[in-house]
Amino acid sequence: MTDSEKIQLLQKEIIKTKKIIKQYQEQLKPIAPDCAVDALSRMDTMMDNKIVEQSLSQNIIRLNQLEIVLESVGKKGFGICRKCGQPIAIGRILIRPESLYCVRCAE
Repeated sequence: MTDSEKIQLLQKEIIKTKKIIKQYQEQLKPIAPDCAVDALSRMDTMMDNKIVEQSLSQNIIRLNQLEIVLESVGKKGFGICRKCGQPIAIGRILIRPESLYCVRCAE
């Protein structure tokens, strides 16, 4: 796979992650005060918001990692396992951008 193909894959993944972040941010908008909600519904909403906040946080971290990886494409050592020196599969890089090792060496 060429560097330009890797860049395209990473850019697609970044766009996808940004869309997910936007969706989570939309879900976290406060409920209008004129909406009548009982205490149980309010508690459910608070619990749901905690889950959404955690997912949002994880996706922001992922976005930052993907952007760092994107800047690294083409640089010496990019996509090379630090243990065995073999290429790290692009699929692994997309799933775990922070990966410094191939699947075999990471085990």
